[in-house]
Amino acid sequence: MATTETGSSESSGFLDWIERVGNKVPNPSIMFVYLIGVVAVLSALLAWAGVSVTDEVVIPVPRDEFNQINEHLGGTYSIYDSTTGEPATLPDYVVSEETFDVRSLLSVDGVRFFFSSFVDNFAGFGVVATVLIAMAGVGVAEHAGLMAALIRKVVKIAPPRWLAFVLIFVGVLSSVATDAGYLILVPLAAAAFLSVGRHPLAGLAAAFAGVGAVFGANLLITPSDSMLTEITNEVLSSAGMDTIEVTQNFYFAIVSSFVLAVVVLLVTVLVTEKRLGAYDAAGGADAPEEGEVDEAAVSRGLRFTLWAMLVYVVVIALLTLPPGAPLRDPETGDIIGTTPFMASLIFIISLAFLVAGVAYGAGARTLVGGDAAVNAIAKTFGSLGGLLVMFLMIAQFIAVFNWSNLPTVAAVSAAELLEQANVPAIVLLLAFILVIVVLDVILPGLVPKWVIFAPVFIPIFATLDVAPQTLLAAYRVGDSPVNVLTPLMVYLPFMVTVAQRYKKDAGIGTIIALMLPYAVAVLVAWTVLFVLWFVLGIPWGPGSPVNLPG
Repeated sequence: MATTETGSSESSGFLDWIERVGNKVPNPSIMFVYLIGVVAVLSALLAWAGVSVTDEVVIPVPRDEFNQINEHLGGTYSIYDSTTGEPATLPDYVVSEETFDVRSLLSVDGVRFFFSSFVDNFAGFGVVATVLIAMAGVGVAEHAGLMAALIRKVVKIAPPRWLAFVLIFVGVLSSVATDAGYLILVPLAAAAFLSVGRHPLAGLAAAFAGVGAVFGANLLITPSDSMLTEITNEVLSSAGMDTIEVTQNFYFAIVSSFVLAVVVLLVTVLVTEKRLGAYDAAGGADAPEEGEVDEAAVSRGLRFTLWAMLVYVVVIALLTLPPGAPLRDPETGDIIGTTPFMASLIFIISLAFLVAGVAYGAGARTLVGGDAAVNAIAKTFGSLGGLLVMFLMIAQFIAVFNWSNLPTVAAVSAAELLEQANVPAIVLLLAFILVIVVLDVILPGLVPKWVIFAPVFIPIFATLDVAPQTLLAAYRVGDSPVNVLTPLMVYLPFMVTVAQRYKKDAGIGTIIALMLPYAVAVLVAWTVLFVLWFVLGIPWGPGSPVNLPG
């Protein structure tokens, strides 16, 4: 039975239109330059119009400054309640009514702020350090060949009946090291399906869906979690709100990983494979030849990795579990919460990848000596050059956007409208998910969209008692499913190349037709899961309730 055609002239015409429009979208770094220009003009116009809002804000009390002044005065200065005359304690926060005027970036003060704060804005942008630290360990593991070896091992030992689910689930986990998922797992999945008599394009689609459409879920803390958390905390800190931990969506991500892997499996079996039918090799090339792999070296490297990780886990456990351990809270003894362990989590995970990568490289002889490990890290940092340029412009955008008071004016104005409309929070969250889905077609990538939306929507939803981790969970749901559809997705051309190994006339239309059922199914299933989670009030992660504490 010949392979069923997956494209049509109609869909090709639509995709050509999408591609033409997409090609006009500038590089994200340039886009943020344009956005800074838009903010400058908009702030000037609104400042000229005298736009302002008045709102009650929570202001942290400068306790340290008060204590320093008190010490200089001899420590005799006391606080008294003005009503009762009794001694009072200094509160942590006070509520004050303030008026926020839109400040023009094109004014003398605005220009002065832009030039004088440019370096500080970037230096204080915590995402940069987090990404570099997180990617250092992952980069060593990837360059040593550990990620590829693990994927190959899983594919090799998986029983045929479980092959699809294993590939999908490995794809879900691969968001820890994105390139390994797209560049290694997807081609291997297509070849693995062909090796057991199943259509290779179905294997490609299943793995691609696991890697891309479920990108926001994982059983592990990923570098993306770190970036989203740092951006969120930048906004929360500037708004005087409590920051969140990197585990804010951990429970939701774990459950989503299993649920969505099953959804992708059902789409593969019930939709994709039925639509493709049996594979006719006459329509494509033979299975791609892989480079020779030294199985003895790989096995030795994996053994070294296993022993190194056992030692590493024991060391971390000793630093965390015993009473008085360094990574416990020195006062309460807690492990979870605002503790040294949670504050160290990014470094612990990155160091785990570093140890595993070095151990594998030593065993497999792919990474010998300290120079090789340093070069691997340097190469990884070099590949992040474009991302760092984007972060430079993002840092400036956040700074000028906040300085202009536009986020505050927008949030207070929108909150007033929402309060008057009396719209349930869940309806607004569903609308937010839909907006993110639409925008992901023209602006794929977790970071750029969240930078734009976080400063505006976190305060708005906070007025409805919706916690920032709830909004972040909604953002994950909206961001990932259409990753596999947008022509602007950087790995989409590679998917076409892989597909052409098995179907010579495959194009972008082929990939879009394959992936559309996955995107729709994942979006619907994930949205339903989100709604149920929200309605039941299940914590998104450790210490991460659905609503803000009263």
